[in-house]
Amino acid sequence: MTRELIRPGRFFSVRLRFSRGVITIAAIVVVLAVGISVGLYHLLKRATPLAVPEAYCSVRTPEGADELDIEQAQISATIAAVAARRRLPERAVVIAYATALQESKLQNLAWGDRDSVGVFQQRPSQGWGTVKQLTDPVYATNKFFAALVKVKNYRKLPLAEAAQAVQRSAAGYAYGPHEPRARILAAAFTGRVPRAVHCWHPPAPAKGAKGRSAPPQARTAEARRQLARAIGDTAVTNRRRGWLIAAWSVAHAQKYGVSRVGYGGATWVNDMRAEGWRGGGSSGTARVELS
Repeated sequence: MTRELIRPGRFFSVRLRFSRGVITIAAIVVVLAVGISVGLYHLLKRATPLAVPEAYCSVRTPEGADELDIEQAQISATIAAVAARRRLPERAVVIAYATALQESKLQNLAWGDRDSVGVFQQRPSQGWGTVKQLTDPVYATNKFFAALVKVKNYRKLPLAEAAQAVQRSAAGYAYGPHEPRARILAAAFTGRVPRAVHCWHPPAPAKGAKGRSAPPQARTAEARRQLARAIGDTAVTNRRRGWLIAAWSVAHAQKYGVSRVGYGGATWVNDMRAEGWRGGGSSGTARVELS
C-alpha cells in the first residue's frame, strides 16, 4: 500500500511491505474466526435452551385449539375414559368438561366453597361421597355421569341447563360459556380426532442407587392398570377407542415415565422440539404401544 506524507513544498511516497508469513497468518486467523462462528451458531441452534419450559399439553382439532397444563390434560383424559366405559355419547363429555371448567378449571381441588372438593366440587355433606372418594377423579366423574344420565333428555337440553340439573349451583348460568372449549377438548380426548393431543414434560433427573425409579416395564404396567380403572377393558376394539387410549397415555406420560406412544401409524415422543405426532407408529389398530 502507498501512503502520501505531506511536507512543506514536497511530497514523499512511502511503500509499506508485508512479508508472506504475515499475510499467511492473517488469512489463517480469518478462516479460523469464520469457522468458529459457524460452529457456535449451529451448536447454539441445536442446544437445549437454558431456561427449560414447564410441562404442557396442547390440543389441535378442526373445532379449534387449546392449551392445558399436565393436570388438566390428565383429568380431561380420565373424564373421556370414564364416559367410554359407561358408553356415553360425546355430548355427555362436553357437559362434563364445561362443568369441570367452571367448578375447578379442570383441577382436582382439595378445597372449595363450604365442603366442596374435587374436579366437580361435589360436597360430602350432600351425599356425593367422602372427601377421599371425591378427590379421586375416576370416582368423582362416575358420580357426575350417574347423576347426568338421570336428567331427562340431557342430550337435547342447553348445556347450562343440563349441568345445573346435576350441580344445583347458585350460578347455573355460568356453565354455558365454557361449551366451545369443552367441544374442542371432547373432540380430542374421546378419540374422534386422531393425533389431537400432544404433551411434553422435562425428562426426569437421574437417580442414584438408593433413589432408583421403577423399571420402564413396571411403569407402563402401572399406567395400564390405572387406565383400566377409568375405562375398564383396555382392549382396542375400534379406531376411535384406540385414539382415546393414546390420548390418555400421552396425557399421563409424565406421571408414569412414558416417553413414547405409538398407534394408528403414528408416534408421539417426549421431545420438546416436536410439534405433534410423527408418522411411523404401529399401523394396526390392535393395541396402543407404550415405552
